[in-house]
Amino acid sequence: MKGIRLSQLGLALGIGLAASAQGADLMTRAQQTFDPVPQYPASLDGNELTEAKVALGKMLFFEPRLSASHLISCNTCHNVGMGGHDYLPTSIGHGWQKGPRNSPTVFNAVFNAAQFWDGRAADLAEQAKGPVQAGVEMSSTPERVVATLNSMPEYQQRFEDAFPGDQAPVTFDNMATAIEAFEATLTTPNARFDQYLRGDQSALNEQEQEGLALFMDRGCAACHDGVNLGGQSYFPFGLVTKPGGDILPQGDKGRFAVTETASDEYVFRAAPLRNIALTAPYFHSGAVWDLEEAVSVMGTAQLGTKLEPNEVEAIVAFLGTLTGDVPKIEYPVLPVSTGTTPKPDPMVP
Repeated sequence: MKGIRLSQLGLALGIGLAASAQGADLMTRAQQTFDPVPQYPASLDGNELTEAKVALGKMLFFEPRLSASHLISCNTCHNVGMGGHDYLPTSIGHGWQKGPRNSPTVFNAVFNAAQFWDGRAADLAEQAKGPVQAGVEMSSTPERVVATLNSMPEYQQRFEDAFPGDQAPVTFDNMATAIEAFEATLTTPNARFDQYLRGDQSALNEQEQEGLALFMDRGCAACHDGVNLGGQSYFPFGLVTKPGGDILPQGDKGRFAVTETASDEYVFRAAPLRNIALTAPYFHSGAVWDLEEAVSVMGTAQLGTKLEPNEVEAIVAFLGTLTGDVPKIEYPVLPVSTGTTPKPDPMVP
């Protein structure tokens, strides 16, 4: 009996050592493919994150008077209280118009190689200028924005503090630069996956580690890697099998509108997956509300494989570990309009 017990103990120890080695190998592979979200805001080329600039950018991010209607701010579509987006399939803009694409989260957007689903903006500053001027979004102009900001003495002073070397600091470009500085602080560190990448194997349970292994082995990580698990490269949506028109609308040809290159038809930026559990609905069309369904669609469309229900469940469990510490943002008190502040345009003619 004693010999049997010793044999059983040896077998258990052997299995435990094998599992430990397998777990260590999985962690090493993950560390070679992904990076944790930094604990502190990322640095920006040519845009120093000063306290004055970030504070101004925060006010401008919440400033609805940047829109023609005085109703729509950056936070309207990138709500920092709701995962950094608006929980709509596609956003609603000026005149209650429906936008063409799902609003991406602003959280961790600083880690993306480019902004928008088609990558038409090189950085967050360039991105900030687009919605302000788009007729379907905020429907304003650079001239109107500058007039609005110049009409309020507090904004004049804050621009002077944020851009001390400029003779005329209240400019459309400086508005975008300040917003970029604030958005660079909207990162979500300390996800359980970050803890895992830093060496804590217990941060992920058995099912979540199984999902991580599937995520890498099945090929998901070929597009969704790096800090943001995506946001770096462009791929055809429907690489193997094109989804139906409800998920992949025929009228939206993606990056083709930017490059006018035939091979870029229906090509989109690989979606960043950080905090994905908070950002339904999914895809550029916002057509899928269920994360399990989204994973299944990606398996068929991009990998050419039908994932088994238990595989989908494990991958979704892993994706749940990507939710980090959401920044706590106090809503700013904005300056009062003056007699020279441009009056709002009606949302409805």
